[in-house]
Amino acid sequence: MGRRELGFHAERAAAAYLKEQGLTIREANFSCRAGEIDLIALDRDCLVFVEVRARRRGALVDGAESIGARKKRRLIRAARFFLHRNGLNDCFCRFDVIAVSLESNDQQHFQWIRNAFDATT
Repeated sequence: MGRRELGFHAERAAAAYLKEQGLTIREANFSCRAGEIDLIALDRDCLVFVEVRARRRGALVDGAESIGARKKRRLIRAARFFLHRNGLNDCFCRFDVIAVSLESNDQQHFQWIRNAFDATT
């Protein structure tokens, strides 16, 4: 499985996992000049911007640790654009990370980090 396929598979799996956890997926693969957000979901009254990180078994760095300062800034800018475009500037929101570990026999392990970082990062 190539890198692009791996990412696409992880995003689909993460969306299904979040639905099972009671979240409503509002948008997938939101993209603008500022950046891209893998998933945007509703968790009750909170809008959740989700970065999905795929990892194969035995990866040296887990998915959450692979998000650097530059990526966080791009996610925050894209989220601000999304909020402004949709008139949601006063909306309560958070940034989550879901690391999806893909095992060789199609098993998946999810590490869901709520409030992984905030907009002041």
